[in-house]
Amino acid sequence: MAKPTNQATTVSTKKEGGQSSAPPSDAVSAKRASRPKLAVYKFASCDGCQLALLSVEDKLLTLADRVEIAYFLEASSKIVPGPYDIGIVEGSVTTEEDAHRIRQIRNDCGFLITIGACATAGGIQALKNWGNVEAFIQQVYANPMYINSLATSTAIAAHVKVDFELRGCPIDANQLVRVLGDVLAGRQPRVPRYSVCIECKLRATVCVAVARGIACLGPVTQAGCGALCPAYDRECFGCFGPQQKPNLVSLTNHLQQRGHVADQLVRLIRNFNSDASEFRQAGNALEQARAGHSNTGSR
Repeated sequence: MAKPTNQATTVSTKKEGGQSSAPPSDAVSAKRASRPKLAVYKFASCDGCQLALLSVEDKLLTLADRVEIAYFLEASSKIVPGPYDIGIVEGSVTTEEDAHRIRQIRNDCGFLITIGACATAGGIQALKNWGNVEAFIQQVYANPMYINSLATSTAIAAHVKVDFELRGCPIDANQLVRVLGDVLAGRQPRVPRYSVCIECKLRATVCVAVARGIACLGPVTQAGCGALCPAYDRECFGCFGPQQKPNLVSLTNHLQQRGHVADQLVRLIRNFNSDASEFRQAGNALEQARAGHSNTGSR
């Protein structure tokens, strides 16, 4: 990624008498032209992660001198041609056109960041991965012959190399601003990889699983939301995807021993991050075990 130069800082900005003046326009232009170019793209999604980023525009301004927002249709119709130093992608791949477009974007971007549950795990629309897509289309659309959709919704990383994934539904926009700052500074971006349970303890939230017997994904979900749902006596729904090395088998076994049935746990796991590898495997295992019990009981 190109690094901004500091040539313009050597230009004098003093007039006679000690008064300051604006730097010469050619120096300003040279400095602005040296900034890395940022592009933000949308695929199948609700736009929530892009809107989250726009909601912290004051913090984005702190990066304005360090990066040029060259392509961001959610914010501006202005398009600066690529290639781009940094690419941000929201949304999942659900059509053949998407699959082709993401390969082109990968070629155009030096450092590719995916943001949100849709881009990192297929999103809520990945529920169709376990259903009959043709039947869904027939039921929902008045003219289904115009709908061109793949049978699955998949993460961007299933199609191209991704340099950094930022999870959440929606993302924590402050995390994204920090990640961009790290990339611009040449550092490896880092976000918390521990579980939501740690965030509950940090905010002194009583554990809903222990105190109320609620089936909660907090022990296996990556932190980032500030334990928002448990703070309101609700279970964690796994919005930030699986934490580092989650033990879904142990958690689902424990919850079933506490009286929670497999159907309920499948619905809980198959949510915003249903196609994340660890969640997908756990949901499939629960379904297979349930099917095995049903077959045994029918003999």
